Amino acid sequence: MKKINLPFSQIAKYLIATLLVIVPLLPKFPFIDVPGTYVSIRFEDFLLAITAVFTFFKITRSAKSVKNVFSDDIIRAITLFILIASVSLFAGIFLTQTVVPNVGLLHLLRRVEYFVPFFAVLAFFPQDKDKNVEFYIKILMIVVFVAFLYGVGEKYFNLPVIVTQNSEYSKGIALNWIPGSQITSTFAGHYDLAAFMVLVLPIFISLFFIVKDRMSKIFLLLASLSGYWLLINTASRISFVSYLGAVCISLFLIKKSKAIIAVVIISVILSGFSTSLFARYTNLINVYLQKVKNVKIVNARPFNLNISAQELTPPPEAPKPVIEDRSTSIRLNVEWPRAIRAFMKNPLIGTGYSSIGLAADNDYLRLLAEVGILGFASFALIIVRIMLVFASSLPLTEKLFGINLGFVAGTVGGLFGVLLNAVFIDVFEASKFAIIFWLLMGLAVYLVKDRSYVQKN
Repeated sequence: MKKINLPFSQIAKYLIATLLVIVPLLPKFPFIDVPGTYVSIRFEDFLLAITAVFTFFKITRSAKSVKNVFSDDIIRAITLFILIASVSLFAGIFLTQTVVPNVGLLHLLRRVEYFVPFFAVLAFFPQDKDKNVEFYIKILMIVVFVAFLYGVGEKYFNLPVIVTQNSEYSKGIALNWIPGSQITSTFAGHYDLAAFMVLVLPIFISLFFIVKDRMSKIFLLLASLSGYWLLINTASRISFVSYLGAVCISLFLIKKSKAIIAVVIISVILSGFSTSLFARYTNLINVYLQKVKNVKIVNARPFNLNISAQELTPPPEAPKPVIEDRSTSIRLNVEWPRAIRAFMKNPLIGTGYSSIGLAADNDYLRLLAEVGILGFASFALIIVRIMLVFASSLPLTEKLFGINLGFVAGTVGGLFGVLLNAVFIDVFEASKFAIIFWLLMGLAVYLVKDRSYVQKN
């Protein structure tokens, strides 16, 4: 039998591909429970640990390799963010005493592992970039289609739903979809799934308008429609708006202005097939219309000094119905004020990871609360430096071509969509989303940085 000897880079290639498959598609069953916490170690954590070990040995094999990695502006920004987050955790444990040590440490480690794919791409991606991008896009298309099939099975064939939206569900309890609820498919919650679609759909749609091969177009169309069905069945209002913005940016970058109108119109029409999404928008509009109707104009008459009093028995009144949009009310009345209070305790470095509970439903407020102004600024620095890399390649149509052009344009659009999503959702804390986000950002960033793929004039 012939011995198979795979190069180190090939092993890494398939390891990254495995992450692309396992992270989105494997339901979040706990593998090892951590005593005294609601945090669990899952199978994806082992995959990321293996990837981290491979990446570490690749980076540290020579002093030159280490220097090359840490000369990268984005890597330095990530390192700074991790250092500030560590100081914040230390302060949360010993200064503000807002963090349980073992829980806070696990939360910090989870944030660190989200960046592992970005480092892995930097270490291994330079070889066979063009072929690798096409390979990873095909995997993404398969992942979305499988998630679509599971979502259909969840809604119509009673497949189990595994979510981690509270400490009880995170134990791996299997639920069933009920009419009127949101689709989660293989994700830990419907918001995670929606954010993932905001990230990947612009890539598929951009590629649809770039590739010439008919079969490729058909598969891209199927992947786009499958992902869009999942998106609208999550009934996430902000994600739907983010998706429209992301697609418009992506198509603008590849100079398909006419396609923008067609895609937006088709998307809006197809969204009508989701009764849940339509109902949530309708409810939001009705709530604020009702609030406007209930505003009373009072004639104060400040200079009328005639005062009289009369005892009257007020007629009994039926309690007025509470007019509210539930998700908005929870954010405005509970989650956002809690995050702001935490921020005010230690504005500079925050109160540490895990100090404000499971959700803030605003990633920017969450950053300020948990890692303070310094942590927020260092995270913003990562995003800004990524944007500067993309800006250096403008106009994209003159610097990139083919699959590379569609992938980078879609990723740029997806980035802006995700940043909008983060106003109402903790997207960067959702493991299934965050791991893939940093992986795709790494691929796009280093595609742009590799000048061997710059189109020659």
